[in-house]
Amino acid sequence: MARTYLDFERPIAELDSQIEAALDEGKDISDLEAKAQDQLKSLYKKIGPWEKTHVARHPARPHYSAYIEALISDYTPLSGDRKFGDDHALLGGLGKIRGRSVVVMGHEKGTDTETRLKHNFGMANPEGYRKAVRLMDMAERFNLPVISFVDTAGAFPGRGAEERGQAEAIARSIDRGLSLKVPFISIITGECGSGGAVAIATADVVMMLEHSIYSVISPEGCASILWRTRDRAKDAAKAMKITAQDLKPLGVIDQIVKEPIGGAHRTPNAAIASVGAAIVKNLDALEALSAEALLEARRAKFLRIGRSLLS
Repeated sequence: MARTYLDFERPIAELDSQIEAALDEGKDISDLEAKAQDQLKSLYKKIGPWEKTHVARHPARPHYSAYIEALISDYTPLSGDRKFGDDHALLGGLGKIRGRSVVVMGHEKGTDTETRLKHNFGMANPEGYRKAVRLMDMAERFNLPVISFVDTAGAFPGRGAEERGQAEAIARSIDRGLSLKVPFISIITGECGSGGAVAIATADVVMMLEHSIYSVISPEGCASILWRTRDRAKDAAKAMKITAQDLKPLGVIDQIVKEPIGGAHRTPNAAIASVGAAIVKNLDALEALSAEALLEARRAKFLRIGRSLLS
């Protein structure tokens, strides 16, 4: 499959073409590969919030289904909110991670035109968030940890979603995450925006992939409001503090998961393996805590965020 290059990645495109040509001719490519790795390191050391926004949105970046396939065994998907219907943008079910039973859920964006339309580009309707609440209820009932994979531009803003109570569904999902009496881990894997992301990210540990973004609004949306033009999106991205490196010192996230050189979209299997290792390590620590200790620590964690921002 042809590789998609972001604008700032263009310098590496020529090297990749040379590597492919050398492979076709049976030539040694070790020097070219080393040069390409050095070029990638150099490029990714310099990227700012706007470039990271494009990396987070890269179509080849692994989504929920890829994480489930690689990390979760005996996966059984669960559908529907028992009130209206099923939402394909927010998926979930039961499974095992390295032999440990868990409840998993997350946004699915799709990988091609057909699946992107099916999954509504990862933008969930109210029934998606009510399904998330149902899954969290089940996790607590059977004393199972919850793992969420967060990757959405935001909740779906359509008229039908609003008529069915989008804001209320998001609020109840946030509240359910805060009140869970079992370990809850969230992983921000790509572009995470607004309440549609927070709805399944009120966790004990919030991890974020190195080149993901997390914000209340997209840089383009922010620029349209502040400067009445989307052309200032790069300025907005810088001002909004949307990167993992900005958010960890503020306490909004707890851990940054390093991505392979060139981003998760370039070597998704390595990125998924790093996420899996981080999940297991945090589960080991959280499962040693009582339900009361989990609730107290989670409450204190989110209260500290607001206080640190005001100080």
